[in-house]
Amino acid sequence: MLLVLPSYQFPNSYNSSAAVDFSTGDDPWPIFRLQKKYNLPGKSAPLSAEFYTGWLTHWGESIATTDASSTAKALKSILCRNGSAVLYMAHGGTNFGFYNGANTGQTEYEYKADLTSYDYDAPIKEHGDVHNPKYKALRRVIHECTGTPLHPLPADIERASYGLVKLQKVASFFDIFDKICDPLKVAVSEQPLSMELTGQMFGFLLYVSEYQGKGPYSILSIPKVHDRAQVFVSCSLDDVRNQIYAGVIERWSSKTLQIPTLNCSSNIRLSILVENMGRVNYGPYIFDQKGILSTVEIDGVTLHHWKMYPLSFNLLENLSKFQPIQQITDARASKVSSHGGSQNKLRDLSFYLNGKSEEPEFYEGHFHIDSNSTVKDTFISFRGWNKGVAFVNNFNIGRFWPVMGPQCALYVPAPILRSGDNIVVCTF
Repeated sequence: MLLVLPSYQFPNSYNSSAAVDFSTGDDPWPIFRLQKKYNLPGKSAPLSAEFYTGWLTHWGESIATTDASSTAKALKSILCRNGSAVLYMAHGGTNFGFYNGANTGQTEYEYKADLTSYDYDAPIKEHGDVHNPKYKALRRVIHECTGTPLHPLPADIERASYGLVKLQKVASFFDIFDKICDPLKVAVSEQPLSMELTGQMFGFLLYVSEYQGKGPYSILSIPKVHDRAQVFVSCSLDDVRNQIYAGVIERWSSKTLQIPTLNCSSNIRLSILVENMGRVNYGPYIFDQKGILSTVEIDGVTLHHWKMYPLSFNLLENLSKFQPIQQITDARASKVSSHGGSQNKLRDLSFYLNGKSEEPEFYEGHFHIDSNSTVKDTFISFRGWNKGVAFVNNFNIGRFWPVMGPQCALYVPAPILRSGDNIVVCTF
């Protein structure tokens, strides 16, 4: 149970009353009686400040659902006794861009990032549909308890399938990272800085340092990284594009990584690409800084002299300056479908399915919408791909991670689209 304290306990706040929330299905009336103790006499209307119509889902979990009839029964137990409730969520939504949240368990390392979709199994779905059992059941309860007349249901929002989008590799990440990074925000420091200290709130931050290689391999240790770090090594005198992928260190799992020692005539360049996967939005770890938040050690020796490149992808339009450098011969593709759950089986994608991409890459594809047809909502399926971020017409529609699941398709509302040519850019 959550109790929101009344404002009269805080002299400088507005005059408001305490409200409560609780698990859907709990008996609300003992909790409403407790609510009265924190309000002025006669000023405690029974109010559930968050009546949960469904629940959120994290990456790696099954899609959270709640039964329509039990949800309706719980709402009826409040409304038909003259109580009130705020439906959370009434309308499911989408965590576009990098704006998804996250949660933790008993420790900050028990970190779970929310999906891009925030459908929440709400009565009004992410894409606006209302012809579903939960919407109809809650609607009947509101009618029974309040006498509000039942009007005809509106039609669901139309969606369209726009076919298969074949993607072409535009560039590797290390070909262009300096072109999509604001040069005025590049930071230099003896120790790694958090994203926030570089002025970076969302997206990615690339950390670069050097060390001397010894023996056949070295052990990289990053005790505290928020949230996911892809690690690369190269000889410091070589072109920065010649990177060797070493692996991943994640906030919720391993903190060390064995990396190969290269045969270099110089130092070894260490490049660590850290992803902010979403900020914790509840609980004791809500102060959730991002990036590398500890020292970085190679074989127990702390590394110094770091350069940090903030990558928010606000300068993604610079990709247009690059000519495609490789045609994807195995026809890597995404399906633009009218149904989020109807996704194609992609062929020959073992390079991505093994979770070991050698380097992040940028892909671009196009699909056409006839000027004589109405532009409609759609979904883009990424089933068969690994992990990345997708942009449609320079709008960040969110992250995809089908190998982790459960979400395999991203919602694309019609206002993002246009008649004629539409551009899809994916980065991994």
